[in-house]
Amino acid sequence: MVTAVATEKLFANVKIEPFVHMTTTNATDQSVKAGTTTTTWKPMRDYEGFAVIACQHVLGGNGIEELSIYAATDDSASNATSIKVTTGHTGDAIGDSVVLEVSAEEIEQIGIAAGYKFTHVSAYIECHHNDDEVAVTYIRYGCKRPRTGLTATNISA
Repeated sequence: MVTAVATEKLFANVKIEPFVHMTTTNATDQSVKAGTTTTTWKPMRDYEGFAVIACQHVLGGNGIEELSIYAATDDSASNATSIKVTTGHTGDAIGDSVVLEVSAEEIEQIGIAAGYKFTHVSAYIECHHNDDEVAVTYIRYGCKRPRTGLTATNISA
């Protein structure tokens, strides 16, 4: 339980998850993956909003051409629909970053108009070249059930 004197303030109230997205063949609009295969659709049930930060990590061409937030009706991308897209931003140098944010209300309203009840979100990135790699951070904020360890250290074995 989070208290007024807890030492974990931000990480108990916000779910922050970093990924390294490695563009696969045909560097078109692709859902963000951890590496090249693990999809990153995240549930929104307990959150008020979703933000994504994409930072050009390895430059194989002209870098990030577009960053989008998509919503779907499950974690396998069923009925995936574009919710918000960056315009006029490119990450054409290592360290360039693009940010995008959407509220749960925006997702819900677009879903109603499309006839869907969206439950999951993911970012999509379009890169210029197959060798581009992008450091991506997901931030789900406005947690309805704050708790210690919501954002936690993750070390691969």
